Amino acid sequence: MKIFVASDIHGDSAQCKAVIDKYREEKADRLLLLGDILYHGPRNDLPASYEPKKVIAMLNEIKDEILAVRGNCDTEVDQMVLEFPIMADYIYLVSGETTIFATHGHKFNDLSMLPKNTVFLYGHTHVACDEVKEGIRTMNPGSPSIPKNGTVPSYIIIENGDLTLKPLYN
Repeated sequence: MKIFVASDIHGDSAQCKAVIDKYREEKADRLLLLGDILYHGPRNDLPASYEPKKVIAMLNEIKDEILAVRGNCDTEVDQMVLEFPIMADYIYLVSGETTIFATHGHKFNDLSMLPKNTVFLYGHTHVACDEVKEGIRTMNPGSPSIPKNGTVPSYIIIENGDLTLKPLYN
């Protein structure tokens, strides 16, 4: 199974479309969203194409292909309009021999709780990264709509136990 990972769309319809287009281009089987799907939050500027109703329509169209975890900007009201579950704080995935702990990152970010062979996949910071901390590989696809710290909009591909961080735009 090939999984496409994105995070922190924050209601930006143009960036949501770019994510879905790249997801289709990659021919992935599932789209894993690491939270903050519709609302931009009080600390962020309004995304350029802030149109959450369009994001809702685009994502609901592929609801059977989506896995998601809840971000700090996601609420019960969002769950009422999205036709796929978004309220889980984390999920475990297994790909090949690799165990992956996927979360938004605002609640669960203590790496000491994870077994050493686990990949920690998170969003929240809007900073794309692939690094090893405390003996744990940590990966973040950043944010397509509000990237921070000079990072570019990115995504992660999970396939056969391998995880690869890629730029959303070539």
